[in-house]
Amino acid sequence: MQKNITRLLMVFVILFSFTSCELVGDIFQAGMGFGIFIVIFIVAIIIWIFAKVFRK
Repeated sequence: MQKNITRLLMVFVILFSFTSCELVGDIFQAGMGFGIFIVIFIVAIIIWIFAKVFRK
């Protein structure tokens, strides 16, 4: 009986560790996409400001 409980506990630990790693990977991937979007947005604003200033 003790062996079965130990095996079951090990299976649950393995399953939870794999899903948490996947979740962390998805969060970092979403963060990276959002970061790239913000950088492109800031560069576009800087280019727009320079175009306004040097046009005159």
